[in-house]
Amino acid sequence: MTEDRSTPAPEPIRFFGTTWVDRGAAYRLRRVAVSLGALATTAAGALVLRFAVSGVQLSKAGGLVNWLLVAAIAICSCLAALRTWKLLAEGRDALEGWMAEDKSLGAVWLIGCVGSAAAYFVRSLVEAPGEAVQRAAWERAAARHEKRGASRAGRPAKRRKK
Repeated sequence: MTEDRSTPAPEPIRFFGTTWVDRGAAYRLRRVAVSLGALATTAAGALVLRFAVSGVQLSKAGGLVNWLLVAAIAICSCLAALRTWKLLAEGRDALEGWMAEDKSLGAVWLIGCVGSAAAYFVRSLVEAPGEAVQRAAWERAAARHEKRGASRAGRPAKRRKK
């Protein structure tokens, strides 16, 4: 079995491919496009939630029900924003406890879509969302590859036995 001696390739990031490695002109253009898309998604999600709240208000269910609905949306948005920020900054492996739940808290993440999109927008202003995680993994893999390559010199089959 032969071993591939080329350096490890960086993993592509959604919407960015591997342009995050050298941060060229295409990277900057994609960051602007992703930021605008996330901002538009945040606005659209807020509009949909506003229609939902308006529908409940039209039903004249009462002030307490309206207040509870708005509070639930705000809490879900905050939780989803925290989870998205941690996911983009540290990766899926860093999620633990309630943040790691996908199925049982699916409704919370759905209701909190505005918070999640807002966190994605803010993160895209700093860097490509998920870039820090991918860059760290890529640098670790490159360092391991370099260390492995430095420890081996020559062809082991041709070594003389002492």
